[in-house]
Amino acid sequence: MNMRKPGSPGAVLAILMLTASVGWSQQADTAAAPDTAVAREEDGRYFNAEDIPTFHIAEDGTVDWRTYSGYRRYHSECHVCHGPDGEGSSYAPALKNSVMRLDYYDFVGIVAGGRQNVGGGHENVMPAFGDNANVMCYLDDIYVYLRARGTDAIPRGRPAKHDDKTDVIREDENACMGT
Repeated sequence: MNMRKPGSPGAVLAILMLTASVGWSQQADTAAAPDTAVAREEDGRYFNAEDIPTFHIAEDGTVDWRTYSGYRRYHSECHVCHGPDGEGSSYAPALKNSVMRLDYYDFVGIVAGGRQNVGGGHENVMPAFGDNANVMCYLDDIYVYLRARGTDAIPRGRPAKHDDKTDVIREDENACMGT
């Protein structure tokens, strides 16, 4: 299988195929969190030393485009269950905390395939979003937004300033959405 860099066209599909082929553990949230420090930038997309998507916040508080887009996508698709700004609700956990314990690839697997935790008198079910382009095409954006919230790099609410969307990000988005 040809694995691609996170954030590149086809990366989500490759990750889904890998997740399906090696299986997925519901104990994934015990994994150590990867570093959030920026190691490299490529066309407005930031990556850590492990080549995992990460956020970038300028000294004046300007967030990178994907963090801003993640805020928008999270509040469009995720906050209904997980609460505003990743803070959690009585119905679902605080994703700003959960994402700090998850490996990037486990995060992708859970969002794509769903998750069910049953026991101790409770039943928590997260539906699979693998067929939802409004989630999967922006999964790296949601991930970096939640990581920025989980490290308190950005406060609650809409980021006041953000970088512009690059042409490469726009092209990747259009290709994923089929436009």
